Amino acid sequence: MTETPRTTRRMAHIDYKWIALSNTTLGILMAALNSSIILIALPAIFRGIGINPLSPGETGYLLWSLLGYLVITAVLLVTCGRISDMFGRVRLYNAGFAVFTIGSILLFFIQGNGNGAAMQLIIFRLIQGIGGAFLFANSTAILTDAFPATERGLALGVNTVCGIAGQFIGLILGGLLAAFNWRLVFLVSVPFGVIGTVWAYLMLHETARVRMHQKIDVLGNLLFAGGLTILLVALTYGIEPYGASDMGWKNPLVIAGIVGGLILLALFVVVEQRVENPMFRLSLFRIRMFTMGNLSNLLAAMAQGGLQFMLIIWLQGIWLPLHGYNFDDTPLWAGIYMIPLTVGFLIMGPLSGYLSDKVGSRGLATTGMVIMAAAFIALTLLPANFVYPVFAVVILILGLGMGMFSAPNTTAIMNAVPAEYRGVSSGMIATFRNIASTLSITLIFSLVTVGLARNLPGTLLNGLTTAGIPQGAATAVSHLPPVAAIFAAFLGYNPLGTLLPPDVLQGVTQATRDTVLGNTFFPNLISGPFMDGVRVAFSACAALAGVAAVVSFFRGGRVVHEHDAVGNAEGLAELAGPEMAVLEAENAD
Repeated sequence: MTETPRTTRRMAHIDYKWIALSNTTLGILMAALNSSIILIALPAIFRGIGINPLSPGETGYLLWSLLGYLVITAVLLVTCGRISDMFGRVRLYNAGFAVFTIGSILLFFIQGNGNGAAMQLIIFRLIQGIGGAFLFANSTAILTDAFPATERGLALGVNTVCGIAGQFIGLILGGLLAAFNWRLVFLVSVPFGVIGTVWAYLMLHETARVRMHQKIDVLGNLLFAGGLTILLVALTYGIEPYGASDMGWKNPLVIAGIVGGLILLALFVVVEQRVENPMFRLSLFRIRMFTMGNLSNLLAAMAQGGLQFMLIIWLQGIWLPLHGYNFDDTPLWAGIYMIPLTVGFLIMGPLSGYLSDKVGSRGLATTGMVIMAAAFIALTLLPANFVYPVFAVVILILGLGMGMFSAPNTTAIMNAVPAEYRGVSSGMIATFRNIASTLSITLIFSLVTVGLARNLPGTLLNGLTTAGIPQGAATAVSHLPPVAAIFAAFLGYNPLGTLLPPDVLQGVTQATRDTVLGNTFFPNLISGPFMDGVRVAFSACAALAGVAAVVSFFRGGRVVHEHDAVGNAEGLAELAGPEMAVLEAENAD
């Protein structure tokens, strides 16, 4: 059943597809901006609510402030997509806009100080994540419904670019707003959310056939949400110290969470093959384009998911202080110096989407991954104190590769699935991307921490004692978990100002205090051990991008599902059978 559009929701002089593109782009821009705006603003936010996120027992607030939004979005995306297929994509997209706006308002009005305020921050960010899940899950499907197959690449390219651009705009905007008042970081989303919610309600309408009277797969939803939540929470705590270990991978609860989460997800796969109306129809994976596109999407997101964190730490903890920037100012400038990465994506995203409409996705997506792999290798060759123009060119090329892959790959996946499954397919694409981002962050943090743990203690001990810090205090600092130094650099704090106790600093000479708290002392100490870990991490990212290129190449020729020629009943019957109703141009790519 298709909803009849109200005349008040149509603008006769504007093609509906452009209305859909402008509104979904606003939604994705806002959701993506809020996923990163908090990264730069966290020091100001924690100061505002009276929390030291580096104190013992308080790092959980830091982790959940960073990753809670990502985790809840990843868990809900497929469910949101499936519900939207059943009850209307536009309807649930509108609801997502409203929920996201409510979350932003609640964040602006956080009350009190200390742990209570920190819990409000986390809970209200989770509410934002619920709204974001409905926005991410439906925007791609709404665009696929609104645009013909010959124009989807351009539309999805613009949409994807705005999503990536939003992440980097958030870095800069977070730094600017936090300098005035930390509450403005959350207030900035409210007017856009209100406008977007009203605009979506008035202007968007269902163009897809809504499949009513289906049962919700309760067991499948519980298994998927439970398994993925437990797995992602375990991975999140795996990068925290445990006992005498620098990381928590030996923590029995982390091990149990990883094993238990994987078991629940395996049970989900079994259940989905037996229920009448599954949450996700696994037979979609019979489409080679769908399978290879999602697998390459997963690998690409794993390669680039933790990139933002590592570049920020590199800039804030080492390069910017070495070039005269105070630690307090480094978060804002880190976002500014990463602009070439965004520029590369802004250039190539829409262009590659447009070209994919003409020549197909395989060549573009595969080349994009090869470019990404080459850029990651180039990053491993840079010294800690690099020459900025060289760094700018490398991350510009990296952005070009990311843009060349994203839009063609998404377009190819969405073209290959039946119209009635676009919502859940869109949710699956975003789920793979978010899961991979979490995996990437834990992988890169782990690799860098291993590198730091091997060399940093001795380097810190020798450097601090040479500078005049007492042997006992220097030894204690050198045995602190390396992740404390990483988090301090990430937050824009002077790491030694947080790692050395105040009484130790007060007990040394002014010259020693000036030396160890200066802009260059810590960066010079940490640069060697840090780069050891970073080179291993970026080498792993290059390998992942290389594998993604191979997978992308084997996706086959262009596939467009015959959703206009096949009725729902026939489409469902074909989906359950050995073949899909598709048009294949075997030599298109």
